Amino acid sequence: MIAFDTGKEVMLVMSIIFIGILLYMMIVEGEQRKKVYNIRRLAPMDAIEEVIGRGVEMNRPIHFCPGTGALNRLEATSTLAGLTLLTYIAGIAVKVGCRIIVTVSKADVYTLALEIVRTAFRLEGKEEEFVEEDIMFMPQQKSAAGMLQRENVAANFLMGAWWHESLVMMEAGSRVGAMNVCGAAYTLGQLPWFVACSDYVLIGEEFYAASAYVSRDPAETCLIAGQDYVKFICLGLIALGSILATMGIPVLTKLFGGG
Repeated sequence: MIAFDTGKEVMLVMSIIFIGILLYMMIVEGEQRKKVYNIRRLAPMDAIEEVIGRGVEMNRPIHFCPGTGALNRLEATSTLAGLTLLTYIAGIAVKVGCRIIVTVSKADVYTLALEIVRTAFRLEGKEEEFVEEDIMFMPQQKSAAGMLQRENVAANFLMGAWWHESLVMMEAGSRVGAMNVCGAAYTLGQLPWFVACSDYVLIGEEFYAASAYVSRDPAETCLIAGQDYVKFICLGLIALGSILATMGIPVLTKLFGGG
């Protein structure tokens, strides 16, 4: 006779429900109904315009890097979120006349970054001002640290998947008095450095929320909303379980395989 583990069965059912919620929000609400949820504007988003304006006033360029992740690996979501933010930042920089330098360490990401910046110039009717050499391919991302000092950048945007290079890049930015605006979600081990060395930082899910905020893509905003619904359900179960356990009714504890 087959023995069933009640706790694992319940977790399997909950996982299916959560995945169903996310798929429904992304496919039905986002792709079919094209519903766009309002996302709270985060403080670093307000800082972006301020930092770019600072570069214009000081007649100094800004630097952007979408991390050191590739598009064919697990960190691709962070890299794509970083490229979405590059679209937003490049658009503002070109509009106000601030030179933007982009450094990329992966060939597939370089092609996208090049076209994103080129498109930003085209949309503003300034295609003749686009300088392809400002989109730099640097296989060793740490080598960009010297460039930050030579160009004397006013702002250092680091948005994507990062490893040990993050600290080197932020230190280089700080040495020239640049404001470091950073964001990371995939490599959580780097977040302590981001918090300690950045002027503004997007932590974890905030990074993806910022990407959805600037893109206004229905699927992205609905997915963020779906994740919030899942969190509300989890928080509700935790609160209910705590109350019942305090009252001596450990129903949820036993249901999820607890003692």
